[in-house]
Amino acid sequence: MAKKIFDILPPKPLTTPPFFQKDEEKSFTFKRKVTPSLFFKKGLRTKRKVVWGLIPLVLIIVGIGIHSNLSRAEIEIWPKTELKSFETKLTVDKQAANIDFLANVIPGISFKEEKTFSQEFSASGKKLIEKKAEGIIRVFNDSQHEQILVAQTRFQPPLEKFRPSLETGENPWFRTTERIVIPAKGYKDVKVVAAAPGEKYNIEPSTFSVPGLAGSPQYTFVYGKSFESMKDGLKKETSEVIQEDLKKAEEFLKEKAAKEIKDAIINKIPPEFIVLEKAIKTEILETSPLAQAGAELEKFTFQVKAKAITISFKKEDLENFSKEFIISKIPTDKKIDQKSLKIEYLPDTINLETGKIVLSLNLESKIYSDIDKVSLKKGLSGKSLAEINFLLQNQLEINQSKVKLWPFWVKRVPENLEKIKIKEIID
Repeated sequence: MAKKIFDILPPKPLTTPPFFQKDEEKSFTFKRKVTPSLFFKKGLRTKRKVVWGLIPLVLIIVGIGIHSNLSRAEIEIWPKTELKSFETKLTVDKQAANIDFLANVIPGISFKEEKTFSQEFSASGKKLIEKKAEGIIRVFNDSQHEQILVAQTRFQPPLEKFRPSLETGENPWFRTTERIVIPAKGYKDVKVVAAAPGEKYNIEPSTFSVPGLAGSPQYTFVYGKSFESMKDGLKKETSEVIQEDLKKAEEFLKEKAAKEIKDAIINKIPPEFIVLEKAIKTEILETSPLAQAGAELEKFTFQVKAKAITISFKKEDLENFSKEFIISKIPTDKKIDQKSLKIEYLPDTINLETGKIVLSLNLESKIYSDIDKVSLKKGLSGKSLAEINFLLQNQLEINQSKVKLWPFWVKRVPENLEKIKIKEIID
């Protein structure tokens, strides 16, 4: 029998029972050397083929995802517009609480302002103030007989007492104011007044002679003395308030007050209100000069109390009424372009006592057909650019259109209506 040859010996048990072992036997293990490189190279080639085969599929899936999730369309539409004009009357009523579209009435608000205005004015009159100096002198009688002096008896001090010196024609006298009797060897205090006005008669204490007794023995026995200076002599020109000054001040301040009270009430009204200048009534309540005619003043003050009242209305109410009025006058399938709305208003009648103002309104606005965006989206979804342009060009209410698709390779409008945006543009 031929002997079997094994390329690979079967593995021996890890533990050989003792009754099978011999001392002379030797154990060994034969292992076949396997080169792993060939196995791995084959596996790597297989994986690469699989990966390259999946890339087109992945790109297709990603493209579909981008197209379905990121694609969108923006369609700009310029509707055909028509400029329309309207006229109507509108009543502003302070008794109204809300807009009454049927009665053409909007609410009015009453405003009032009161203020006192005062200003200083210069007096234009000139007045010459003249006052004679006066004082008390003691008249002595050193003779043995009593001396009688009639009223207006002259007493004369030395000329050097006058400062500045008297000029030609000025009399250096002081006169008594009443008849007096001076006992013999006695004296009497009497009041004297300067012969002329002026400060130069305010002389210091002096001795006085009696010119009327000159040439008689009594001239040396009868004389006077003052123990205090003469006072209150005055002669000067000063400013004076005249009636014309008061009249001019009143007219000027009334005009100024009327203007300033009007500005004050306008500034008081909130900016969201419309103020009609013709609807502001001003009134002068009081005029009071703080000086009378004839007052010796260089300046005087005049006061005026003024009041202003008006009826105003909100700009928003006027605009809302105008919009609703135009909407009521156009077909139901038309819309107004609110940005093009122009409102001109002029007061017809103003009655602040009843609190009503009637306005003439001239309204102007562009109108255009109302486009059903939902129906338009449905009609355009999934369409190509050529189909969209054809459809939009045949819409009579559309004047111009522009279509934008994203991303750049997209050639059709998405079928998902949420991905379509329609924008109306009014020229």
